[in-house]
Amino acid sequence: MRQGRVRVNGAVVTTLGTKVVPGRDVVEVDDAPVRIPGARWIMLHKPSGTLTTARDPRGRPIVYDLLPPEIRALGLSYVGRLDEDTEGLLLLTNEGDVANRLLHPSGEVEREYEVGVKGTPRTEVLREIVSGVELDDGVARARDARIVGGDRDGAVLRLVLVEGRNREVRRLCEAVGNPVRWLRRVRFGTVRLGDLPVGAWRDLTPDELRRLRERAEAGPP
Repeated sequence: MRQGRVRVNGAVVTTLGTKVVPGRDVVEVDDAPVRIPGARWIMLHKPSGTLTTARDPRGRPIVYDLLPPEIRALGLSYVGRLDEDTEGLLLLTNEGDVANRLLHPSGEVEREYEVGVKGTPRTEVLREIVSGVELDDGVARARDARIVGGDRDGAVLRLVLVEGRNREVRRLCEAVGNPVRWLRRVRFGTVRLGDLPVGAWRDLTPDELRRLRERAEAGPP
C-alpha cells in the first residue's frame, strides 16, 4: 500500500487499515482485481493414525495430506479436532465466523460418536455417563449414552456430547471402567458422516450447509 500499488474503486490508497465492503468496493493490486474466495465447507473421513494439524515436525501423516493440492491451497481450517487414534467426521472450512460459533461452548453443538469399549457397561453405568463423571478437569457427561451393538471383545456405544474437551470420550469411558478400543465420530451438529469411505472427502451439499449455518445461529437447543 505504501508503494501506491493498491487502488480502491480506482483511487490509489496508501493508508494502512483502510476498510472496504466486499461485493461493493473494487480492490486492485498492481491493476489486477482482488477476488475474495467464496465460502467452502468440506467433510473428511479422517483415518485413525492421522494428525489433525496443519504440519508435523516429525513428518507424521496429517489430514491435509488427504486433500488434493487445489483444496489445500484454499487454506481451510479444521472445525475442532480429532485425536490421532480417532477416526470419523472432520469438517474443514474457510468460513471462520460460522466455525467459531459452532465450536463455542455456549452453542452446545452435539458431537455423536460410535465407541467400541472393553466389556459391557451396566445400565447404571450408562446413567452415570449421562448424569456426570468427575474427571481431572471437571465433570464430564454425555447427552445420550446407549448400547447399539457389540462383539466378543465388548460393547459398541452411541455417545452424544456437547463439549470438545481433550480426549473426553476416552477419559469418560476409562473413568467408568470400560476403556475405549476404537472411536469414530459420526456426526457434528447437523452433519452426518454417512457412508463416506475412510480417507475420502466431499463438499457439503447446499442443504447440509444451510442447516449447519442455521444451527450456528440458533445457539443452545
